[in-house]
Amino acid sequence: MKEDTRESGRTTNYFRYALAAFTALLVLSLGFALIPRPSAEPAAPPFSEQARASALAETLRLRSVSQHLAKDSSGAERLMYSRTVTLLTTQARALLLPSDAAESAVPSPSQTESAGSESAGSKSAGSETAAPATAGGPATASPPPSASSLAAGLSASGKLRLAHAHTADGGMARLLAAVGTAQLVQAIALAGASGTPVPDLPPAPAPMRTLATGCQPSGTAAPMPSANGAPASVPSEPAGTVPPVAAEPNESSGAASATAALGRVVRTEVETVYGYQVALTRLDDQAASQRARDLLATHEALVDEAETHTRVHCAPVPPREPGYALDASFLKNPAAGLASLEAGTLPVYGDLVALSDGPTRHWAIASLLGAAQRAVGWGSDPGPVPGLVLDTSQLPPLPETATPTASPVSPPS
Repeated sequence: MKEDTRESGRTTNYFRYALAAFTALLVLSLGFALIPRPSAEPAAPPFSEQARASALAETLRLRSVSQHLAKDSSGAERLMYSRTVTLLTTQARALLLPSDAAESAVPSPSQTESAGSESAGSKSAGSETAAPATAGGPATASPPPSASSLAAGLSASGKLRLAHAHTADGGMARLLAAVGTAQLVQAIALAGASGTPVPDLPPAPAPMRTLATGCQPSGTAAPMPSANGAPASVPSEPAGTVPPVAAEPNESSGAASATAALGRVVRTEVETVYGYQVALTRLDDQAASQRARDLLATHEALVDEAETHTRVHCAPVPPREPGYALDASFLKNPAAGLASLEAGTLPVYGDLVALSDGPTRHWAIASLLGAAQRAVGWGSDPGPVPGLVLDTSQLPPLPETATPTASPVSPPS
């Protein structure tokens, strides 16, 4: 009897041990199952979105500086700064997305660009916050904003927008090129009105030449002649800009679309050349006549360049018309007529920016900036987004709370 009792006790103990082990295993497995896995890092937004957010943040920052200057000035100075505020407000609304309004509920500092260009522009435009204290020394306040610092900030921002337009997707490239062009034009106007040095402009790309190797399929960079006349595989990049590392594919830049945009550029420039030839016979002012002669040579060179890009894209060059019809207002006031012609070239260059890539887009961006400057020289206003036909009544309202957060712009993969 005693042996049976011992055996029964051992069996009961084994059963208890097994039950405890099973319970512990069950608890552990449930615990591991309930522990949430670490969330994966969100994917970086596309380069075009990074460039847009950066442009919006810097445009809003420059707008705030302009508002501060307008508030503390009067007369002609106040009007000058108010025009800058209006321009930057329209640009910010064009760059705004609905999600940006929700993200701007809390003020955030201005962001730093990967190339450091926008940081330099922020310092030059004048920050109202105190600089951090150096080792062993007190904190020093930044100098107050001024017309010269605002012009420098607009120039730095405009150059960076144009550099990002080299690589962004088609539609965003046109918007960035338009914003950058207007900011550079406004920087020049501010510098001229305030008597400060005029900011430097990005250097124009080297002229393209058609080589014996033949045309290049759309979407590939045409070989360029080097300084010693030998072909080089890639055109030299202007100094001081962000190099367009491997441009993103452009869905809208097929051969037909790019060559159609080039055809419109050729026809528009040929018509502009004809307008200058007619205007030269009717301009009485000597300075205006000399400017017209100089710009006539510029447009003749632009026609040659546009035709060369067309050949490089394996497309036929549009035939030149013998003449064009000019209305009576042009013949009566040729200077105003030339301003209208120059303004008419802006949309065709904007289209070419959106529909091209590589060296052709670089040339289109530089030509858009040149066209805006020529329009201003004849008294025309290229607007806040030259090269882009925009209905401002359809733009979203601008939140007045703060500057949205923008991540540093990284080159596309």
